[in-house]
Amino acid sequence: MRWIHAAGRGLLVLVVILAGYVTSGARADETAGGGRGPLTLATAGDLTGYLGPLLQGWNRTHPGEKVTLVELPDSADETHAQMTTDLRGGDRGRFDVLNIDVDWTSEFAAAGWIRPLPRDRFPLDSFLPPVVDTATYDGRLYAVPYVTNAGLLLYRKDILAKEGVPPPRTWAELERDARTIAPKYGLDGYAGQFLPYEGLTVNAAEAVYSAGGTILGGEGTRVTVDSAAAREGIGFLARGLREGWIPKRALTYKEEESKQAFQDGGLLFLRNWPYAYAVASERGSKVAGRIGAVPLPGTDGPGTSVLGGSNLAVNTHARHPDSAARLIAYLTSAPVQRQVLTRGALPPVRAGLYEDPALIRRFPYLPTLRTAVLTARPRPKSPHYDQVSLAVQAVVQDALTGRQTPGQAVRRLARELDAIARR
Repeated sequence: MRWIHAAGRGLLVLVVILAGYVTSGARADETAGGGRGPLTLATAGDLTGYLGPLLQGWNRTHPGEKVTLVELPDSADETHAQMTTDLRGGDRGRFDVLNIDVDWTSEFAAAGWIRPLPRDRFPLDSFLPPVVDTATYDGRLYAVPYVTNAGLLLYRKDILAKEGVPPPRTWAELERDARTIAPKYGLDGYAGQFLPYEGLTVNAAEAVYSAGGTILGGEGTRVTVDSAAAREGIGFLARGLREGWIPKRALTYKEEESKQAFQDGGLLFLRNWPYAYAVASERGSKVAGRIGAVPLPGTDGPGTSVLGGSNLAVNTHARHPDSAARLIAYLTSAPVQRQVLTRGALPPVRAGLYEDPALIRRFPYLPTLRTAVLTARPRPKSPHYDQVSLAVQAVVQDALTGRQTPGQAVRRLARELDAIARR
């Protein structure tokens, strides 16, 4: 879960487990004294260590509603496994509220694990518009956006300046520069996250979307992936690996491995979440001060990123629903959202922060990220999202490693997704 990242998906995926807000049926709990009290909050591998200090502020001012932080693995797949195992157990489980990957909302809502939330209790009109859609299922709000994300193309601006070329806007330009410029400087050309895990689903979806295609429609009820656009998108990645301007080692990359390769000066171009820009710009990085960021390239111009991030959702069996709602409001308030960015290097959901001059000076990629988020699309919505993602990973890996042609892979993926949709 990238909060990842993540998503990204990457996608630094953050899972916060809070106590839930209940709708009309929960009012009885509040009347009986169950509405407020201590909460359990878990996060998937808080890589920047920002969340603990942030929650100390809440605990100081809410002594009767203290939050216990539980960190789950930093892998989205492992976090998903632990959360769903707990939620399937029934009763209350360990977790009160969950900060779930944006692409788990449909799955968790359809399973009855999280409860609907009243829109008027949260400042949704102050968020970047696309992020709100990730928190809905079947026309109802089941979570509140907490962190957003969109993939960016990071590049070595010092090298492109020496060559007198602008950063690429199209796949053809990216391929040309990765093939011809990178070797002159002893670099690999381009990499993303191509290990079979959630990051590969993200990279594959971005390739399909950037070529003008889709994967699923109608809340996962229609399979739309068997198209020329999908073949072109998957084919672009497969060709890069076959021809070498995407290094074979990229087949082992997740977010951190690919970020490290770029940070160590080994890549000309990298697709990653904005956190990679922030970390690679820190003192001690071999590329600090020499990197830029632009929207992902596409077939004829800027492409389409997958919308990542996390949403705060409430366990159906949460103990203290009013405290949960109050904590969610706190975590999505403008002052705390600023700290999410400044302390955690995670993109906030509050639209106004992307236009703050002081923040832009500190995080120069914010205007680019805002553009990417506003044009991004979510991963395919499905109540069986975990199965959808696993199918995409397995099929696309076979295309990237040459075991199937892009055309064969897309047709196979359509068959597998159709079987999932019929369940």
